[in-house]
Amino acid sequence: MKVSVAMATYNGEKFLQQQIDSILSQLSSEDELIISDDHSTDQTLKIIDKYTKGDHRVKLFMNEEKGVTSNFENAIKRTQNDIVFLSDQDDVWKPEKVQTVKSYYEKNPHIQMIMSDITVVDNDLNPTIESFYEFRGSRSGVMKNIIKNSYIGCAMSFRRELKSKILPIPRNVPMHDMWIGLVADMNHSALLIPEKLIYYRRHDQTVTTVENTSTLKQKLLWRFQISNLLLQSYFKNR
Repeated sequence: MKVSVAMATYNGEKFLQQQIDSILSQLSSEDELIISDDHSTDQTLKIIDKYTKGDHRVKLFMNEEKGVTSNFENAIKRTQNDIVFLSDQDDVWKPEKVQTVKSYYEKNPHIQMIMSDITVVDNDLNPTIESFYEFRGSRSGVMKNIIKNSYIGCAMSFRRELKSKILPIPRNVPMHDMWIGLVADMNHSALLIPEKLIYYRRHDQTVTTVENTSTLKQKLLWRFQISNLLLQSYFKNR
């Protein structure tokens, strides 16, 4: 079971090397780290260039559009292997992450998407929220996650077969991770596992947030849009 990691980067020079190192230490020679960069202007590309020149597993592609969703889509569509892990640029993977998740896939052949729990930390990896699951009330279920999303991309992985169902990622969904989780849920193939496998770093430059700060109008519009998109996706893939 070969692994691809799809990482999205943008001006991530401060923590990027620590995250890449925590990932590569868990990958075999047949695995790959696919990085899509959203036109960074700091030292991010220089850091990545060092890895691409010294490690055949690391491959860099520039995002053809701009934005978080298109950046992750660009990385995902270029992956080649059996299991695709999503990765932010500023977290740290615990040493047992890849092997733990792979073992769940081996034991659950019908499951297409797995998400682990995570520990939210500050710049120095000091815990601020011990369990994301407890904080967000995370569990699978389509209606539950339309009403209050608890899917978080940095903790997600999925089988290659799910790519055809999630791509292209609609641009009018709130975030890519909500879409991926809900599509897997619609196919009764989502599994949330209890292990905390990532230090999820929150800092001033973080693109995403733990809490949803959208207005009520935005939330209602997104729920309406994503419900329609999920129904279209469900009937298309039947």
